Formats: sequence, C-alpha cells, structure tokens
Amino acid sequence: MKRVLITTDYLRPGDEVDAYLRGAGLDTVHAPMTGKRDPDDLAGLLAGIDAALVANEPMTAEVLARAPKLRVVVRTGVGYDSIDVAAAARRGISVSNLPGVNANAVAEYTFGLLLAGARRLVQSASGVARGEWPREDGHELRGSTLGLIGYGAAARAVVPLARAFGMDVVCTSALRGPDVRFTGLPELLSTSDYVSVHTALTERTRGLLDAAAFKLMKPTALLVNTARGAIVDEGALVSAVLSGEIAGAALDVVGEEPLPADSPLRGVPGIVVYSHLAGQTAEARRATGLRGAEELVAALDGRARFVVNGEK
Repeated sequence: MKRVLITTDYLRPGDEVDAYLRGAGLDTVHAPMTGKRDPDDLAGLLAGIDAALVANEPMTAEVLARAPKLRVVVRTGVGYDSIDVAAAARRGISVSNLPGVNANAVAEYTFGLLLAGARRLVQSASGVARGEWPREDGHELRGSTLGLIGYGAAARAVVPLARAFGMDVVCTSALRGPDVRFTGLPELLSTSDYVSVHTALTERTRGLLDAAAFKLMKPTALLVNTARGAIVDEGALVSAVLSGEIAGAALDVVGEEPLPADSPLRGVPGIVVYSHLAGQTAEARRATGLRGAEELVAALDGRARFVVNGEK
C-alpha cells in the first residue's frame, strides 16, 4: 500500500480528503504544518512516503534527496516557490499545483484589504480599543485607479469587483483581457492609487517592488500584497512609508512567516500585516483539499493534469 504524507494544516484524519485517499487504496499520514518545521523533521516524515500533499513549507533539494520513495508532490495552492522543482525533476518526482483553485477567495480578500486601507478600518478599530475615538477621513474607491501586477486567475477575478466599485484598472502582464488597460510597470506604479500584487515569485519578480519602485508611486498610494512576501523589499517599503513616499501597505504575505518579533514591519504606522489568509475560506479549503487529493491520485497513476516540472 502506497503511503501519502499530508502536511496542509486544515486537512485532518477522517475528513473527506482522507476518506477519498483511503478509498483510492492509499495509507495516509497526517503531520500538519502550523509554523516553521525543521528540515530534518520534514525529511524524517518523508521517509517511506510515496506521495505528499503539502502546505507552503520548504521542500529543498536536500530534503528531497532524503526521500527515496517519493514520486509525487501536490501543493494545496497555487504558488510552488517553496518546492525545488528542478531538484524534484532530477529525482523523477512529479510536482503539481492547483491553478485558480482559490481565485475567488483571493479576489474577495483583496477587496477587503482595499476597503480596509482606504477607509482606515484597522486604525479606527485599534484606536477605539485603546479608548480613543478616531475620526480621520478615508477615501472612496470610486474614480480611483487600481494597478494589478500580474494577471493570473486571482487578478482576473479582481477586475469585475473593481469595475463594480467604479475603479479604472490597469495591469502589467503579457496576457490581455477585457475591462483592463495594459501598460508597463513604471506607468502602472506612477498612475495607480492602489497597487495589488498577484504575480508569481520568480527570480525576475523577487524584490520587484524596491526603493526605485516606491519612488515612482503616488504619495497617497496603498500597496496590497496577497501573492508572495519576497516580491516586496520590506526594508525599502518601511522607508517609503515612513518618509511619505507612499501612504501605506496591507500585506497578507511577508518574507518570513510567521512574522518575526523583530521584523521592521512591526509598529510602522500605515503598514498592516495579516496572517496569510487570502485563500483561506471554508469553500476554498474544501475545493483545494479535494482537488489536491484528486491530482495526487491521478499523478500516482501517471495522469497528472497540473504538473509544473514536466511529465515524468
């Protein structure tokens, strides 16, 4: 019987994903990732494992080298930058993601951050909790410009929401779509009132939003990031907010998660950090778990649909 390791924290023994995998004749092992996991611990968990349904934890070349039986890895999400896909390919390990599975959840959450930032909701609630009664003006989204960096499934799901709020939408991407004006990144940064990040983390996009990028943005602009933390140079962001180059940022993702106690992002007026919740709805989790299980079973049978490192 083939063994499957499940590390995604919202999947549990006896749930419908577990039942699906066991119904396919697989033996499941649950080890939820709830924070950082030592590479040695992960390698130990992978010993004797044939396939893994994983959260966003580092599966490095060193870890994969210590998992001789492993043949399939399925990421329960869209991003797979935490997996060394080249090393996996060299070892004959199929790596899959689940494109578009949580696009609606991310789009709705993006708008939650936009509204909270525009109307200063977090600052207001925090002030009331301290015994104050903040009454600072916010801003309406209507008539403003939203810049989307990337045009994948989540970004495309944002567009109709933005149009419903009366926003103009610009995007920098090689893709094209309706109700969006496409432009280069410098123009997007300089003309947008709100900039929302939806691109994948690659060597090209790592640190894409740096000091030079922030200098191009409006002093009233708000940055929203629901993609990957490393796309933003956090030190440069702090400097830009403190100096007034931009108004602030709403970050659902950061370079190191959970956010370290000594992170420069802490305590900066205008910067609000959330706990990587964009895709975490009950509906998205259910769809992600089941689609991930289906992809894992298909991959073990040589029928994977969403392989990101080539057919094995």
